[in-house]
Amino acid sequence: MKISIGCDHGGFALKQTLRDHLQAQGHELVDVGCYSQDSCDYPDFGAAAARLVAEGQCARGIVICTTGIGISISANKVKGVRCALCGEPLSAEMTRRHNDANMLALGAGITGPNLAKKIADVFLSTEFEGGRHARRVDKMMQIEG
Repeated sequence: MKISIGCDHGGFALKQTLRDHLQAQGHELVDVGCYSQDSCDYPDFGAAAARLVAEGQCARGIVICTTGIGISISANKVKGVRCALCGEPLSAEMTRRHNDANMLALGAGITGPNLAKKIADVFLSTEFEGGRHARRVDKMMQIEG
């Protein structure tokens, strides 16, 4: 699967860990930065990763900052994106099954690398159920205007 991935300085180390983990599984990653632990602004990287998903260049996206909150809000400002902040695998599964989330946000200061790998694996392997959930997702997307 082709996946966009982005982070700020607070998520840099976890992004590197996830990038290596996902590439080892055969995923193709488009890394939009950041590329060091130098201070930077999460909206730049959240939006860049989200645009690749919204434009169809990537099937899914993963964004990371210290809490996951700011970068998830930034990603969700891009029309067509449904970015879910998940701290454990069940939320990752359910947001895919019921919300057809196309982006995952993680908080590197909250979620350790082993748990983050598990969350990402579940997020990327879970399919959308459709059915009654499709109607609800459509209603959600109509809110964007």
